[in-house]
Amino acid sequence: MYDGGALELLVKQLSSLPGLGSRSARRIALHMLTNKEKLMLPLAKNLYHTADIMQICDSCGNIDEGEICRICRDPKRDRNTVCVVAGVADLWAVERTRTYRGIYHVLGGVLSALDGIGPQDLKIESLMANIKGNNITEVILALSATVDGQSTAHYIVDQIDNPEVTITRLAHGMPVGGELDYMDDGTISTALRARGNL
Repeated sequence: MYDGGALELLVKQLSSLPGLGSRSARRIALHMLTNKEKLMLPLAKNLYHTADIMQICDSCGNIDEGEICRICRDPKRDRNTVCVVAGVADLWAVERTRTYRGIYHVLGGVLSALDGIGPQDLKIESLMANIKGNNITEVILALSATVDGQSTAHYIVDQIDNPEVTITRLAHGMPVGGELDYMDDGTISTALRARGNL
């Protein structure tokens, strides 16, 4: 295999992206190099332009163009409901559903004793300030169903300590289209405990 400096650096950078190994990175690099004018140069310009204009929203922590993201600027959003997510990818996942019309708060991760991530490392203080200062009536904890995600949710519940604020979480259990025979025991147990009337 060719061991050139610039090409190897490109392959190394591509393979550092999530979901790409070195073989896939080499194929992508070769494809871009053989299509420089149509793919590589426009991609390089767009990467530079995007890196230059994208910012973290001062209000919710989303990534968008400008200091305040489009979601926070949208006057049609319900300002009394805040959906708390661990990261921007989770925010985007909720937005893809087109069913939630409130605002968001990105924590920047979840509590993790193993990784040394404590409350001071997350944006929990700004969440509490947002709840107290903006008439938030519902906090939706859209955190993962992992031990770290659930411990973060419990910590936030303890911090809110306001009977006028409704605290909800995403439902857990059977996915749409799921078959019992293929579900793990934990998912089935959670679904049974969270069962509802028809």
